[in-house]
Amino acid sequence: MKFQKLQIWQKGIEIVKSCYLLTEKFPDSEKFGLASQMRRAAVSVPSNIAEGNGRKSNQEFLRFLQIARGSLAELETQHILSEELGFGKSLDLAIQIEELYKMLHTFMQRLQ
Repeated sequence: MKFQKLQIWQKGIEIVKSCYLLTEKFPDSEKFGLASQMRRAAVSVPSNIAEGNGRKSNQEFLRFLQIARGSLAELETQHILSEELGFGKSLDLAIQIEELYKMLHTFMQRLQ
């Protein structure tokens, strides 16, 4: 199956877009700080899903899904920090992160 058809990849793309919209509003002083880190973590999620899908075995795919899940946890932490530092919060992003955690968990269980 092409990775673009995977719901987990599609949800990852939604998260990237939400992250970019949120971080656009950050102060200029954060352009190369938290905003950049959040964007990299967000982009890492669908990127690792796509790369894992292109691998030869389910075990390899699972490893890349674990990396994607780790990047998602990193993004969630950074999102919490952005709120606590007063840079902004996106309820949409928080909900999307939670949904993708659940989706990844279910998908990974099916691959095992």
